[in-house]
Amino acid sequence: MTNTVDVALIGGGIMSATLGSLLKELQPDWSIQIFERLGDIALESSNPWNNAGTGHAALCELNYTPEKPDGSIDISSAVKVNEQFQVSRQFWAHLVDTGALPDPSAFITATPHMSFVWGEANVEYLRKRFEALQDHPLFAGMEFSTDARTIRSWAPLMIPGRKKSEPIAATRIVSGTDVDFGALTHLLTKNLVEGGAELTTEVVVSGLKRQKDGTWQIRLRKDIGGTPLPPINARFVFVGAGGYALGLLQKSGIKEIRGYGGFPVSGEFLRTDNPDVVAKHAAKVYGKAAVGSPPMSVPHLDLRVVDGTGSLMFGPYAGFSPRYLKSGSLVDLFASIRWHNLIPMIAAGLGNLGLVRYLVGQLVARPETKFAELTQFYPDAKPEDWYKIIAGQRVQVIKKDKKKLGVLQFGTEVVAAADGSIAGLLGASPGASTAVPIMLTVLEKCFPDRLEAWRPALTAMIPSYGTQLSDTPAVAAATLQRTAKALRITA
Repeated sequence: MTNTVDVALIGGGIMSATLGSLLKELQPDWSIQIFERLGDIALESSNPWNNAGTGHAALCELNYTPEKPDGSIDISSAVKVNEQFQVSRQFWAHLVDTGALPDPSAFITATPHMSFVWGEANVEYLRKRFEALQDHPLFAGMEFSTDARTIRSWAPLMIPGRKKSEPIAATRIVSGTDVDFGALTHLLTKNLVEGGAELTTEVVVSGLKRQKDGTWQIRLRKDIGGTPLPPINARFVFVGAGGYALGLLQKSGIKEIRGYGGFPVSGEFLRTDNPDVVAKHAAKVYGKAAVGSPPMSVPHLDLRVVDGTGSLMFGPYAGFSPRYLKSGSLVDLFASIRWHNLIPMIAAGLGNLGLVRYLVGQLVARPETKFAELTQFYPDAKPEDWYKIIAGQRVQVIKKDKKKLGVLQFGTEVVAAADGSIAGLLGASPGASTAVPIMLTVLEKCFPDRLEAWRPALTAMIPSYGTQLSDTPAVAAATLQRTAKALRITA
């Protein structure tokens, strides 16, 4: 007889760990099974060296605050992303308070977030951005300066060696964070397993088939093309398998996945572990992407804290691979093509020739050219201090637009069956930082009949659930202060 579980989580990353943790709090009597194809969890995009760990709150990422044709700054995306990150922080703080996350310093570290630009036009842009954000309750404490001495006190590496005549400007918020999503995934999963969930690694989900009783049969193999294992049935399935979510949802046959495709983008960073260099840069500093470059190309020089040790990362440098995961196959892109997504994928490609040119330019760029980009942030950087690392593989969402053609979407999207029995997550940034609100969307789409019963528990875990902190400045300030204290990240 086939074993049946209440919840199956496919993929051992931050998304599955977050959804499992929410369901454990809301429905502790439900059985949960986690499947991971690799030998351990959090080895793909959730791994700390596969992402920037910024704790995306739009405090420093300039792509969230575009300049409008009239010269004003649109802060709506920045506010939205910050609201989402505050939801994640509230849930993490709740888990710390209840002991489920006993040591927040294992995954989150107070790290100032800065924006840094050069050139008169960019300095004026950053000034207007600061003026648009400084009085917003979620961006309280933002500082602005065009003074080299002040900026040097914030980020000592960035000023020596720079021309004194060059106009520069920076903003800083000391309440920013660095997040090790790999460590967080391990802590959340450990708590799930201790609470009765089962974790199975080195197992490949080879298929999903809807059964007559409404459950999903999950077909398993010991490895790709290897020995079949006994299938497991699940009443609810979440596919949090990163780039492989698209293929698994296609295998499920749900109509909601029709028309979706994926465009894979790989990335590289330069990294240094030299303690003398790291000691001079205790911040995450984001610049402005070159004109015509995609959002993923925003350069940044980041402090990373992993296992208590600091390193610096600079990038990203884009690359291309047809793989949908770092550990994936060279045929992933081609295997995802279906009759219903062929036109959207072609249309998205034709509509993003600028991205194609950018990727080609990155692929052919010489190492010296790439290193020169680092010296725009750190003029005195020495090549011998830095080495290349390969970041996680990102698969951008391709979907039909209103004209039934196709567009490339930067962001994430929850795709769920109409009956709520299965859902999956497609897309990339801001991703992990907004895992909690994204998984709340999964709950709302898949369990609408349970939401009212769950609402008291949800608001106990996330007091702002169903509201916007921005609407009440006093509540926003109190929430930021409370979660900072709980997570021990008060600067």
